[in-house]
Amino acid sequence: MVTRHLLAELSALLLSLPSLAAPLPNDAGSQQYQALPLERSRQNHLLVRARINGKAALLGVDTGAPVSAIALSRRKHFGLTALPGSSELPARLRINGGFNRVAIAHRLELGALMLLDEPMVTIDLSGPANASHDFHEEQLDGILGADIMFPTNAVLDCEKQLLIMKLDPDTPGTVPGVNHRGWRDIPIRVTKGWNLFVDGKLNGKAAQLMLDTGAFTTLIHRPFVRQMRLPLRDTPYTSGAVNLDDRDLQLATIGRFSVGSFEVKRKEVGVMDLAGLIHGDLLKGTPPVVGLLGSEFLRRNHGIIDFGTRTLYLKL
Repeated sequence: MVTRHLLAELSALLLSLPSLAAPLPNDAGSQQYQALPLERSRQNHLLVRARINGKAALLGVDTGAPVSAIALSRRKHFGLTALPGSSELPARLRINGGFNRVAIAHRLELGALMLLDEPMVTIDLSGPANASHDFHEEQLDGILGADIMFPTNAVLDCEKQLLIMKLDPDTPGTVPGVNHRGWRDIPIRVTKGWNLFVDGKLNGKAAQLMLDTGAFTTLIHRPFVRQMRLPLRDTPYTSGAVNLDDRDLQLATIGRFSVGSFEVKRKEVGVMDLAGLIHGDLLKGTPPVVGLLGSEFLRRNHGIIDFGTRTLYLKL
């Protein structure tokens, strides 16, 4: 998810790390893997440094994006080309109700990992660019999505701000050296379109949540909150997403908020209309998808997302 006009008070809480590619320490198989330190923006987004066709690029690490993307305004700068006529890939993809063209990055480098002829959807990132300007931050060039993190069996540590990836996707086994002792493990359900969902309960009501590091905070669909008859508090902020207009953001407090067997008390969440971002059939499912489990929750609760085993790990 891509957002703008974010909560300004987050900026005082967030720190950045240098972007350097490094092998996993003290591990015999480390030459087959790499750990990329990530940066965290003042808007609570995880960022990774990359190179696209030989040029430096800044990408948001977004588990809510099934497909990696490039800003429409940066396509020419990075020299992305149109799909060849012989390609079996679709020329356009539908995102949140709108259609976006697919382009080819002939060389995408993430540390020591090099991907050739990587398809990337071109999207309008002017909203996040405006927010970056307000926060005096470097603008995003694009988004690193689930289409790259799944084949590389990536492990995303949201607290330590590390992205561990296989250098050779054909290497058997999962990423070594990741300690899950003391964490609660929650299965991740993955759709055909590479959206990630976890089961939860909000005040005892069964629900599903989309795992979305691109969301700066946890967001719950407004009609679901109203069904629970929770008081809403207005804010002066709005939030938006690709191909969707900005929408008013409110706040609510959920007394019991559970993700799998992991429960927190009195969880404050953002509340907004998520129609279009979460499609109608999901909002009416059993249990319904009621919101986005965002970056603030994952950081605060030591979240680790293991794409290889399709497991979310949380710890108080």
